[in-house]
Amino acid sequence: MAQAQSGARRVDHSALRTNQAFIIGLSILAFVLDAPALVVFVAAVMLVGTAFPSVGLFKLVYFRALKPAGIARPDVKIDNPEPHLFAQGVGGVVLTIATLAFALSAPLVGWALSWIVVGLAALNLFAGICVGCIMYYQFNRLRVPGFGYAPIVGEKQA
Repeated sequence: MAQAQSGARRVDHSALRTNQAFIIGLSILAFVLDAPALVVFVAAVMLVGTAFPSVGLFKLVYFRALKPAGIARPDVKIDNPEPHLFAQGVGGVVLTIATLAFALSAPLVGWALSWIVVGLAALNLFAGICVGCIMYYQFNRLRVPGFGYAPIVGEKQA
Protein backbone atom coordinates (compact mmCIF):
# COMPACT_ATOMS: atom_id res chain seq x y z
CA MET A 1 0.00 0.00 0.00
CA ALA A 2 1.38 3.43 -0.88
CA GLN A 3 1.87 6.15 1.66
CA ALA A 4 -0.80 8.81 1.98
CA GLN A 5 1.88 11.46 1.35
CA SER A 6 5.17 11.22 -0.47
CA GLY A 7 8.47 12.85 0.35
CA ALA A 8 11.05 12.32 3.03
CA ARG A 9 9.54 12.69 6.47
CA ARG A 10 11.80 12.98 9.46
CA VAL A 11 11.52 12.23 13.16
CA ASP A 12 14.09 13.08 15.83
CA HIS A 13 14.40 9.80 17.70
CA SER A 14 16.27 11.52 20.54
CA ALA A 15 13.02 13.37 21.29
CA LEU A 16 11.18 10.05 21.31
CA ARG A 17 13.75 8.49 23.65
CA THR A 18 13.55 11.50 25.99
CA ASN A 19 9.77 11.10 26.05
CA GLN A 20 10.08 7.38 26.83
CA ALA A 21 12.66 8.01 29.57
CA PHE A 22 10.34 10.50 31.29
CA ILE A 23 7.39 8.09 31.03
CA ILE A 24 9.45 5.27 32.52
CA GLY A 25 11.12 7.36 35.22
CA LEU A 26 8.02 9.16 36.41
CA SER A 27 5.89 6.00 36.34
CA ILE A 28 8.43 4.10 38.43
CA LEU A 29 8.70 7.07 40.81
CA ALA A 30 4.89 7.05 41.12
CA PHE A 31 5.01 3.39 42.11
CA VAL A 32 7.87 3.81 44.59
CA LEU A 33 6.16 6.80 46.22
CA ASP A 34 2.70 5.18 45.91
CA ALA A 35 1.58 8.36 44.16
CA PRO A 36 -1.22 7.65 41.70
CA ALA A 37 -1.48 11.41 41.08
CA LEU A 38 1.84 11.15 39.27
CA VAL A 39 0.32 8.50 36.99
CA VAL A 40 -2.50 10.97 36.26
CA PHE A 41 0.12 13.59 35.36
CA VAL A 42 2.01 11.25 33.01
CA ALA A 43 -1.26 10.16 31.36
CA ALA A 44 -2.26 13.78 30.82
CA VAL A 45 1.14 14.71 29.36
CA MET A 46 0.97 11.73 27.00
CA LEU A 47 -2.57 12.47 25.83
CA VAL A 48 -1.95 16.19 25.36
CA GLY A 49 1.28 15.42 23.50
CA THR A 50 -0.60 13.01 21.24
CA ALA A 51 -3.38 15.45 20.42
CA PHE A 52 -1.05 18.46 20.17
CA PRO A 53 2.47 17.20 19.39
CA SER A 54 4.04 20.67 19.43
CA VAL A 55 3.22 21.08 23.15
CA GLY A 56 4.20 17.61 24.38
CA LEU A 57 5.93 18.44 27.67
CA PHE A 58 8.56 15.70 27.70
CA LYS A 59 9.57 16.39 24.10
CA LEU A 60 9.69 20.12 24.85
CA VAL A 61 12.23 19.38 27.59
CA TYR A 62 14.36 17.76 24.90
CA PHE A 63 13.93 20.50 22.29
CA ARG A 64 14.20 23.48 24.68
CA ALA A 65 16.65 22.26 27.30
CA LEU A 66 18.52 19.02 26.62
CA LYS A 67 19.29 19.56 22.93
CA PRO A 68 20.36 23.24 23.22
CA ALA A 69 22.56 22.41 26.22
CA GLY A 70 24.24 19.60 24.28
CA ILE A 71 23.07 17.01 26.82
CA ALA A 72 21.22 15.10 24.08
CA ARG A 73 22.14 15.08 20.43
CA PRO A 74 19.67 14.93 17.55
CA ASP A 75 19.06 11.53 15.99
CA VAL A 76 16.93 12.48 12.99
CA LYS A 77 15.75 9.58 10.84
CA ILE A 78 13.48 9.21 7.86
CA ASP A 79 10.32 8.00 9.55
CA ASN A 80 6.60 8.67 9.97
CA PRO A 81 5.62 10.50 13.17
CA GLU A 82 2.05 9.15 13.21
CA PRO A 83 2.88 5.63 14.45
CA HIS A 84 4.88 7.08 17.34
CA LEU A 85 2.04 9.43 18.25
CA PHE A 86 -0.40 6.52 18.07
CA ALA A 87 1.85 4.50 20.41
CA GLN A 88 1.99 7.40 22.85
CA GLY A 89 -1.78 7.78 22.68
CA VAL A 90 -2.30 4.10 23.45
CA GLY A 91 0.01 4.44 26.45
CA GLY A 92 -1.87 7.52 27.59
CA VAL A 93 -5.18 5.68 27.36
CA VAL A 94 -3.80 2.74 29.34
CA LEU A 95 -2.58 5.13 32.06
CA THR A 96 -6.00 6.81 32.04
CA ILE A 97 -7.59 3.40 32.67
CA ALA A 98 -5.01 2.91 35.46
CA THR A 99 -6.17 6.24 36.89
CA LEU A 100 -9.76 5.01 36.86
CA ALA A 101 -8.67 1.84 38.63
CA PHE A 102 -7.01 3.92 41.37
CA ALA A 103 -10.19 6.02 41.68
CA LEU A 104 -12.26 2.83 42.00
CA SER A 105 -10.05 1.50 44.82
CA ALA A 106 -8.35 -1.09 42.62
CA PRO A 107 -4.69 -0.11 43.06
CA LEU A 108 -3.39 -3.53 42.00
CA VAL A 109 -5.02 -3.05 38.59
CA GLY A 110 -3.80 0.55 38.40
CA TRP A 111 -0.19 -0.41 39.13
CA ALA A 112 -0.33 -3.42 36.81
CA LEU A 113 -1.47 -1.19 33.94
CA SER A 114 1.19 1.37 34.82
CA TRP A 115 3.88 -1.32 34.71
CA ILE A 116 2.63 -2.48 31.30
CA VAL A 117 3.22 1.05 30.01
CA VAL A 118 6.65 1.11 31.67
CA GLY A 119 7.51 -2.24 30.08
CA LEU A 120 6.43 -1.20 26.60
CA ALA A 121 8.21 2.16 26.84
CA ALA A 122 11.36 0.36 28.04
CA LEU A 123 11.11 -2.13 25.17
CA ASN A 124 11.07 0.82 22.79
CA LEU A 125 13.77 2.81 24.59
CA PHE A 126 16.25 -0.02 25.10
CA ALA A 127 15.48 -2.43 22.23
CA GLY A 128 13.98 -0.10 19.62
CA ILE A 129 10.77 -2.13 19.42
CA CYS A 130 7.72 0.12 19.26
CA VAL A 131 4.69 -2.10 19.82
CA GLY A 132 2.29 0.81 19.17
CA CYS A 133 4.06 1.47 15.86
CA ILE A 134 3.66 -2.20 14.91
CA MET A 135 -0.05 -1.90 15.73
CA TYR A 136 -0.34 1.28 13.63
CA TYR A 137 1.29 -0.36 10.60
CA GLN A 138 -0.90 -3.45 10.95
CA PHE A 139 -3.98 -1.21 10.93
CA ASN A 140 -2.55 0.51 7.84
CA ARG A 141 -2.03 -2.87 6.18
CA LEU A 142 -5.66 -3.76 6.95
CA ARG A 143 -6.70 -0.38 5.49
CA VAL A 144 -8.35 0.81 8.69
CA PRO A 145 -9.38 4.45 8.20
CA GLY A 146 -7.12 6.93 9.95
CA PHE A 147 -3.99 4.81 9.59
CA GLY A 148 -2.86 6.25 6.27
CA TYR A 149 0.90 5.88 6.45
CA ALA A 150 2.67 2.71 5.38
CA PRO A 151 6.20 1.97 6.52
CA ILE A 152 8.78 3.94 4.59
CA VAL A 153 10.54 1.53 2.24
CA GLY A 154 13.90 1.96 0.56
CA GLU A 155 15.37 4.23 3.24
CA LYS A 156 16.98 3.47 6.55
CA GLN A 157 14.07 3.42 8.94
CA ALA A 158 13.89 3.29 12.71
